[in-house]
Formats: sequence, structure tokens, C-alpha cells
Amino acid sequence: MNMENNRVEHKFPPLLSSGDRIGVAAPASPVDKNLFNSGIKVLEEMGFKVYIPEGLFKEEKYLAGSDEFRADVINSLFADSTISAVMCVRGGFGSIRMLPYINLDLVRKNPKFFIGFSDISALLTVFCQQCGFVTFHGPMVATLADADDISKEALQRALLSGVQGRVSAEKGRTIKPGRARGTISGGNLSTLCHLVGTEYAPSYKDHIVFLEDTGEALYRIDRMLTQMKLAGCFNGVAGIALGDFEDCGDFNEICTLIGYIFKNDDIPIFAGLEVGHGNRNIVIPVGAIAALDADKRVIDFF
Repeated sequence: MNMENNRVEHKFPPLLSSGDRIGVAAPASPVDKNLFNSGIKVLEEMGFKVYIPEGLFKEEKYLAGSDEFRADVINSLFADSTISAVMCVRGGFGSIRMLPYINLDLVRKNPKFFIGFSDISALLTVFCQQCGFVTFHGPMVATLADADDISKEALQRALLSGVQGRVSAEKGRTIKPGRARGTISGGNLSTLCHLVGTEYAPSYKDHIVFLEDTGEALYRIDRMLTQMKLAGCFNGVAGIALGDFEDCGDFNEICTLIGYIFKNDDIPIFAGLEVGHGNRNIVIPVGAIAALDADKRVIDFF
């Protein structure tokens, strides 16, 4: 179901309090126990309790268990009224394969904080656009140990207050000047590109879209953006912000490419947002109303 998501009212899930339980899930690749334990310690230091589902450390080739099992963990965490938030352990690969087994009606009826990035962008997008509540692009359990203090503080602030205020790209670059207002969406470019042509494909009409990726050559970034544009994903887009493109080649070449692909679109675009696979990964509330100023290279949330 390709939704005109600009018509959907995205609600914030209930806020957490100190002592609330966060359930962890592994929707994609297998769990690294050392990184996992370090991340759990960070969450506990924030004052939260952590629930670890049985079988979380399963491995099935490059996946953390079968598609049905991984989806069942997600379904059970949303069904459990004692769980206030669901945080993913890591990305990698597998979230898209799991989508047919997610009970979207169950998720829709039990909105709660859902946090992750990278491959988890598929779930962030589907839960927001098809279940109608704000999801959170931000650090995962396995990345918390290496995240900087600003990223950790942003995560804790989001869980307890939901308020992000302003995020900026002080060292970024304006690609196309101007301002825009709309619902913010986006995430990992390669993951979102692979939703094209499915019933889960996003629509970005009247949206501010942020994109990030890692380990992708310039020609592959070109190919993915071109495919999405030809497929109509960006029809009516309000503005674009580029996050981290780690190990993707020259930053200036990526900016030039973005400018070329959207050369006929009268929209503001800037690069340098500190979201994605870097040590700083600021929480972005996917589905929230935002204002983008490409000249100042800032996004304000409301």
C-alpha cells in the first residue's frame, strides 16, 4: 500500500519515565555479544530497564534467526504492555525480508518508541507511514558504546521528552538554498531504494527527506537516487538533507551529484547532517513536522 503519507497524522508514542522497560530486537543481522553488552550498560546507566527476548542471539547464516522468528519478536514486544520502547540491536541485512510477517494491525494499535537506523530504516518507514506514529532514527544497542555523548543525550532526551528542537550541520554545505516545511522522513538510501516497487514503498510528497549511507561508491549512489526519482518517490518532495555518507568517496562529489539529480526541482538541499554511521548519530523523529533552512543548514522540529 503506497500511502499518501502527507495526509496521515503521525502521533508521538507515549513518553518513557526512568525505570521503564526497553525491549530489544534483532530484525536484521546477528548480534555481536560484546557490543550488545556495552550498549545494554549504557541504557541501564540512563535509568532504563532492559528486556532481552529469548532467542535474541540466534544465527541463521547472515540473519539473526528466521524471518518468522525475527518478526515474532517484534510482534511480541509491541503486544507486551510492560514494554515502553523497542530498540533494535543492529542493522546489516534482513529487515525487508521480515516485513510480510509483521502484524501491522497489532503495531498500529500499540504505538511505542521504535528506534534504529541503517537497515532498520525499512521498519521505521513502514511503521510511520502505515501505522501512523512517529518512529526514531537513532543509535542502536550495538552502536551506543561508541556513540558520542551528544548522541546519547539526544537519545535519552527523545525517550523522556520526545523533543529534539534543532539539529544543525555546522560543517555542512548548502547545495540549493531556500526553506521548506513538511513531515520529515528518510534514512538509509540503499534500504529505502529497495522498498521501491513493493507495497511498502514510501511516498515523500510534502516531506523533508534525509538520507545517509555507508560503503557505497558514487555510481551506486547515483543509480539508487536515479531509480527512486524515476519511480516517482520524490514527486512533490519539500526538501532534502544529506546525512553521513561514510566510506562513500569524496563528499564534494556526492554533493555535486545530488545537485545534478535535483537540478530541475525548486527545493532546498543541504549536506552534512550528523546522522547515520558516524560516531555522532543524532536522533531524528521520523514522521514529525519539521522546517528545513538550507542556507543556515538547520532543521527545526515542532
